[in-house]
Amino acid sequence: MNDLKITFDELKNMLQNVLLRYGFTEERAEHCAALFAKADLDGVRSHGVNRFFLFLEFIQKGLVNPDKDPVALNQLGMFERWDGQQGVGNLNAYFAMGRAIELSKEFGISCVTLQNTNHWMRGGNFGWQAVEDGCIGICFTNTNPNMPAWGGSEPKIGNNPLVIAIPRAKGPVVLDLAFSQFAYGKLSIAKAKGEQMPYEAGFDSAGNLTKDPQEILENHLGLPIGLWKGSGLSIVLDLLAAVLSGGNTTHEIGKLGYETAISQVFMCFDPVKLQLTDWIESKSDALIEDLKNSDTFEGQEVRFPGESTLKTRNRNLEHGVPISEEVWAKLKNELKK
Repeated sequence: MNDLKITFDELKNMLQNVLLRYGFTEERAEHCAALFAKADLDGVRSHGVNRFFLFLEFIQKGLVNPDKDPVALNQLGMFERWDGQQGVGNLNAYFAMGRAIELSKEFGISCVTLQNTNHWMRGGNFGWQAVEDGCIGICFTNTNPNMPAWGGSEPKIGNNPLVIAIPRAKGPVVLDLAFSQFAYGKLSIAKAKGEQMPYEAGFDSAGNLTKDPQEILENHLGLPIGLWKGSGLSIVLDLLAAVLSGGNTTHEIGKLGYETAISQVFMCFDPVKLQLTDWIESKSDALIEDLKNSDTFEGQEVRFPGESTLKTRNRNLEHGVPISEEVWAKLKNELKK
């Protein structure tokens, strides 16, 4: 697949114009399109425009409601629970993190949960949302069953992405990971390119480790990071998301036939309100300096989570966002329908 270089505004406007054909208001289309485009702008191609057509398919199937906003179920000081009404996943998540930021400014810490929402696409967007407002942000979500519990031979647990973001003047620390060795979006990209994964990424039907993305995608048997440890973390994050939101667990989502009506948690800490500002910069700078002074193997370097994001973002703003010719052509065809 050859790439085109598309300006961020051109990409956002293209996505926005497509969404207007799918029942979005102008404002919601612009915001949703910007969140999709930001993923590609920051180099997270597995969760940006490459997911857009599946998103449109979910709208057509009635699984995503373009006009629905979250409604409050419980508001108890620094803790709130909301029903996402199966609305647009990235808009619901942006709203929930926004509420978490507001509450943390008032109480110092906050927890906002969502039940009955949809895939948030790139979870890192909401970590960046927190740090850009000066807050520490933590959020996680459950998913449909796409990994085996350790020792199992069928998909029972989700890869349940986790985001932890810490503000820092010299560049925030933003961890965005799923609990599968490779995100399913990256597996899909490798499959489309006819490539194998660089490391074992899941199991084949006989239970053997494999680098073949097609076989993993067909079986929904991704490899948990950290083997049994990743399996355990997936289970507890799923349980926390469901208990705190009152929403579905992964096994309940699996019964729906599609990855929808999922559960999410958003937490924030305001360093100003909590009087952390005297040391948050010095602690983070000292830790990162120590990491950067590590001895390394030949050809390797030590990076902190999120370090390359701003460099990638600035490069793509200057030179254009890489979008495959095939995907760009599909977007143009959407406007002709």
